Amino acid sequence: MARDRGDLVLSADGSVRGTQSFVWTLSECWSRPSLTVVEVLWRWTYGIPALALLWHVGHRILAETPLDFAALEAMTVTRPLEAAQTLATAASVLLPPVAQRATWLVPLLLITWVVWSSLGRTVVLRRVDSELHARAGTVMVLQLLRVIALAGAFFLWFVCLHWAAATAVTGPLEHGSEPNLVGYFAMVIVSTLGVFALWAILSWFLSIAPLLAMLRNLGPIQSLSAAWRLGEVKGKLVEINLVMGIVKIALLVLAMVFSATPLPFESVATPQFLTIWWVFVGLLYLVASDFFHVARLMGYLHLWRAFEAQPVPHVRDSKIERPTK
Repeated sequence: MARDRGDLVLSADGSVRGTQSFVWTLSECWSRPSLTVVEVLWRWTYGIPALALLWHVGHRILAETPLDFAALEAMTVTRPLEAAQTLATAASVLLPPVAQRATWLVPLLLITWVVWSSLGRTVVLRRVDSELHARAGTVMVLQLLRVIALAGAFFLWFVCLHWAAATAVTGPLEHGSEPNLVGYFAMVIVSTLGVFALWAILSWFLSIAPLLAMLRNLGPIQSLSAAWRLGEVKGKLVEINLVMGIVKIALLVLAMVFSATPLPFESVATPQFLTIWWVFVGLLYLVASDFFHVARLMGYLHLWRAFEAQPVPHVRDSKIERPTK
């Protein structure tokens, strides 16, 4: 079976292909629904208690903070500057209590996520391939590094948004000119897509390192070092990451479209129906996202197995570093 998998991700000249075999990977993932069930189970057993805790803390903050709810309800998109001022006033009131709770809530949620996601990811990968080593401690360290890198990506995104606001909104207002809202939203969209693509291109080694740790029984430093020395497989992993990024964007767009489909019939649709519909679309989006997470892991694993199965090329013709058993 391993040989068959390798054949499916090899091209005619023996080189490993990236996403050209991804349809087969999706088909195999679809034929093994238990993998998606386990992925959904470990994610939701973390997500539901985390959301409940956030809801409880947020409800207490709103109960203790004097907010002008009437002004918030009166906001309209036809007066964006007034709406922005109302939101800024509300944010200035909410920021101190939110920052106070975040000092203990954010570390708690992040540490719990690192531990729980590492255990869940280990279980999923070992169900995909029982020959993998259980390296839960190593996966936790690597997952922590990935969370820190993701936080850095969000910080970069926030800097881009701040720059866009200063360039198109606050800057013109300080000089007595009208803000360029169209330019602002254009810069926000371009910055968001740019940071998203940058993360997809640069985060591949953080995604493959836990798999290498389980494949080759390595520690955190050895796994990261091995991830950087994958030769031509790097391009294939970046390719898969970019495709998965496009898939995530497509899923988000589809979720937004399906969420908006009942709005033309709002005059006859009851609020209860709209709530049920939006909850259903949200749950469907989460399940689909988990399915593609599993498919990406399987794609990484099959690509590596095929890479191992290739005959070693001449040193003069290639710089591939063959993995050591």
